Amino acid sequence: MNIQRRLFLRLVTGAAALPVASRIAWAQTYPVRPVRLIVPFAPAGTTDIVARLIGQWLSDRLGQQFVVENRPGGAGLIGTDAVVHAFPDGYTLLMIDASPAIHATLFEKLPFNFIRDVVPVAGIVRVPNVMVVNPSFPAKSVPEFIAYARANPGKITMASAGTGSPNYLSGELFKTMAGVNMVHVPYQGGGLVITDLLVGQVDVTFAVVGTAIEYIKAAKLLALAVTSAARLEALPDTPTVADFVPGYEASGWFGVCAPKNTPAKIVVRLNSEINAALSDPAMKKRLAELGGTVLSGPSAAFGKLIADDTEKWGKVIRAANIKPG
Repeated sequence: MNIQRRLFLRLVTGAAALPVASRIAWAQTYPVRPVRLIVPFAPAGTTDIVARLIGQWLSDRLGQQFVVENRPGGAGLIGTDAVVHAFPDGYTLLMIDASPAIHATLFEKLPFNFIRDVVPVAGIVRVPNVMVVNPSFPAKSVPEFIAYARANPGKITMASAGTGSPNYLSGELFKTMAGVNMVHVPYQGGGLVITDLLVGQVDVTFAVVGTAIEYIKAAKLLALAVTSAARLEALPDTPTVADFVPGYEASGWFGVCAPKNTPAKIVVRLNSEINAALSDPAMKKRLAELGGTVLSGPSAAFGKLIADDTEKWGKVIRAANIKPG
């Protein structure tokens, strides 16, 4: 065993053995070194964009770098698992979307119980999806899309950021409610989906608005509808899916979590700083450009949102008998 390895083990062992008073002192001076903000998806997706916005804010406010680290794979499970099992000292955080609320029912066995094994730190933004196709696709509206899909069952490819991702479930909900059959093509991140959609490699995706909006404005992608209950300020001319499929609604969210047993003082400080970011006009404007509305509030409110969505998507998954691919 080399000297660096022995030193590392001594430091880890010593940290685990620190008395409660020392851990409280850590929380009061936090952060004293760089913080890792894990994104469990590939770069360029909305989770990554939001993480970099909040990470830069926290870096500027707290005087230490909040380093965004992408850990894609398993529809977010790999990166999430890494944070769940990280040492709970506030130096490993998770930027997450609504995937864990879906995974709780979608997968029979998981290496963690998300609600039990993490501490909700702060919600950041709620963002619906947008149903987008390549401009060369034969259908130019939701009714035309449904008619084309019914006439060509199993021939349309529906891409997502991964089996179990929120945009995957948005698409599955659409399939069920519109009575169409599409072939699911999972990727390891929303940015990769857009890349292939732009060249016509896949037919449709239910993208997070922030991932697709610039391509929509540039007419490189065609927005058929948004998945929110009402039209979006960012895409005022785009109808809702519910305009053609009554009762349809699917919105995602983004927020920060930490491993269970992270000191409460650290959670409170991070929550306070994130809420300060969400009240900043420039940050609010940037999040609005992503098609989102801010989710400011205490960590308990974010925890309730996670629990409520876990119940909501659980009902949808069981009713539609959705299984992981």
